[in-house]
Amino acid sequence: MTLTDSQPPKTKSGAATPAVFVDGASGTTGLGIQERLRELGGVAVKHIAEDKRKDAGAKRALMEEVDLVILCLPDDAAKETVALLDTMGNAAPKVLDASTAYRVAPDWAYGFPELAPDQADKIRTARKVSNPGCYPTGAIALLRPLVDDGLLSADYPVTVNAVSGYSGGGKSMIASFEDGTAPSFELYGLGFEHKHVPEMQLYARLTRRPIFIPSVGNFRQGMLVSVPLQLDTLPGKPNGTELQAALAKRYAGSSHVVAMPLQNEAVKSGRIEPEALNETNKLELYVFASDKHHQAVLVARLDNLGKGASGAAVQNMRLMLGLPDA
Repeated sequence: MTLTDSQPPKTKSGAATPAVFVDGASGTTGLGIQERLRELGGVAVKHIAEDKRKDAGAKRALMEEVDLVILCLPDDAAKETVALLDTMGNAAPKVLDASTAYRVAPDWAYGFPELAPDQADKIRTARKVSNPGCYPTGAIALLRPLVDDGLLSADYPVTVNAVSGYSGGGKSMIASFEDGTAPSFELYGLGFEHKHVPEMQLYARLTRRPIFIPSVGNFRQGMLVSVPLQLDTLPGKPNGTELQAALAKRYAGSSHVVAMPLQNEAVKSGRIEPEALNETNKLELYVFASDKHHQAVLVARLDNLGKGASGAAVQNMRLMLGLPDA
């Protein structure tokens, strides 16, 4: 049965308020999740003592009391906790993993509710959900509707360029920018092995591995993801209006993702900055197109800590617990 917003969530304890444990609560994503949960309310957040964090018995006892565990851990640590959950049988809570460990695992639901018309229902009913990466969220949101509609062939040689605020790089990167030792801007991932590429390819339904070039700038948070296209090489040679219409159709009615109209301030000015959606769970999609040159650049703007991390996690958590969207 699919849960609807009018149905109260069923909790382990029978209480009206579901309980959640954020494992790895001191990291950037974990802190962001807890802040959002304090603002929204509606769930009880359980904590584990600092000296018990690596105590499997203590962690198992706590997880038996909650309805959902959110993992904000490195990949290996996330796998250890999932292995522990797998030993718990019917006592195991649902799990939402924010690491990259299970993003392409076939037995995990992918936590981008806007991916397809039935994706939110898959997340609602899943026991295990992987929270998307920040860069793939933008790239997949741009590419998947075009592939589904036949406007972009699955074997198109896609290039994804992106820039993020430094908060997505972990404690050492944050420290280097905040103490002034980091460069103002740099490309990275130039070994063509960035861990987000498999996720990006799978959920965009690309048969050819995309080229992905991320970068980081000297600003704390915010993100732009861009995809250049030669329109006369695409099936049917679509124009910008047709590309925008495909995006608008896919995300019509979405509370969090919007395909911006072709006439907007960014298009008029020919420029766009990355920080406008900070502290939100919003994702804006833009089509910059030239009919004269038969070229386009698709751009996604989001907060790498919002829809790219903590905001998405809370959105998925609410679906998994049968709570209304916020």
